[in-house]
Amino acid sequence: MPKYLAFLRAINVGGHTVKMDHLRRLFEALGFANVETFIASGNVIFESSSKSAKALEKKIEKHLHESLGYEVATFIRTTAELAAVAQYQPFSTTELNDKGNRLYIAFTADPPSAAAKKKLLASANETDEFHIHGREVYWLCRKQFHESKFSGALLEKILGMPATVRNVTTVRKMAAKYA
Repeated sequence: MPKYLAFLRAINVGGHTVKMDHLRRLFEALGFANVETFIASGNVIFESSSKSAKALEKKIEKHLHESLGYEVATFIRTTAELAAVAQYQPFSTTELNDKGNRLYIAFTADPPSAAAKKKLLASANETDEFHIHGREVYWLCRKQFHESKFSGALLEKILGMPATVRNVTTVRKMAAKYA
């Protein structure tokens, strides 16, 4: 059975607290096998006989909305897709290794439109720089996340679509473990 990774938006942020054992049970209730969570920020690994990531996203979103009482945007990647995301280098090694710089990856359901890409790239500043590759937005932040004027909410507003952001370290650890 194929293994999938679900990146969930609005889990354990903004007052929406969900224990990981409860989240695993919610996924198991959908008939998924070998369900695991990876840190308490809405990363779920599971197996499903489904071949459609889009169908899985809709099924999970519907179930989580009914069970939790609020919308949980869901972004599915296969293990091969996650490996490619983790290995992709959107900025120079010097930039990525510069002390204080941090790389974040935003997952979206679909590639951003040309207009959204243009608008996001134009919003770069001395602290924040962006690169879009497929359904991922790579965000180089040259300060602490909380020190940036940019945020996940602003990213979603500019892109005109939901997204969920993870630190590259988390993505790489997940890829090393599951991909």
